[in-house]
Amino acid sequence: MRIDVLSLFPGMFALMRESIIGKTIDKGLVDFNVVDFRDYTTNKHNKVDDEIYGGGQGMLLMPQPIFDAIEAVETDAGSRGRVILMDPAGERFTQAKAEEFAKEEHLTFIAGHYEGYDERIRELVTDEVSIGDFVLTGGELGAMTVIDATVRLLEDALGDDMSAVDDSFSTGLLEYPQYTRPAEFRGLKVPEVLTSGNHAKIAEWKQKEALRRTYQRRPDLLDTYEFTPEAQRLLREVKAEENN
Repeated sequence: MRIDVLSLFPGMFALMRESIIGKTIDKGLVDFNVVDFRDYTTNKHNKVDDEIYGGGQGMLLMPQPIFDAIEAVETDAGSRGRVILMDPAGERFTQAKAEEFAKEEHLTFIAGHYEGYDERIRELVTDEVSIGDFVLTGGELGAMTVIDATVRLLEDALGDDMSAVDDSFSTGLLEYPQYTRPAEFRGLKVPEVLTSGNHAKIAEWKQKEALRRTYQRRPDLLDTYEFTPEAQRLLREVKAEENN
């Protein structure tokens, strides 16, 4: 996968070369590039923003530097790929969207700053994405979040591909509780079923506890979850236990 990011602050993306994402770059799974679109401005004062027509607070990013930067990416890569605009007004980013992006060969992110974008920039865009109902100083942190969630889904990115499959939201439920050694720590014990060696019982416990955690914390997710008869039975048990 190739990932290009257009940003005025390329140094912020140094963090992307750490941890799991850094390993995917080292393995050659990801070709990661950050483009400072200020380098493409034709403004004699090296400006990339200007006042808003019709009045308004703040400054808007001008279309010319971003159009030219996208065209440079397209020339270098042979395509501009799927172009993702980080914008508070965009579609809410979800695990399903990360899974969709992970299937692409090329993603190009536009991480803006200031008051926003000249509307014509949207002509370049295939997706407008928000990471939540709040406003950040710029799109860089949002782009890093989307990239992290996407890249970890690539084959061989995590070492154990089942790690991503079992993640919260990937199954439609929150992830079940997990434990490691020691089996007892300061009086807190690992559930006995997990040390029993009974794989069928362990699988049932995991599903039930995922349903319990989802019921407790994000019951809205259950509205769209595709229940099997077994899952329906387990949820009935959870509700009875929780409401006693």
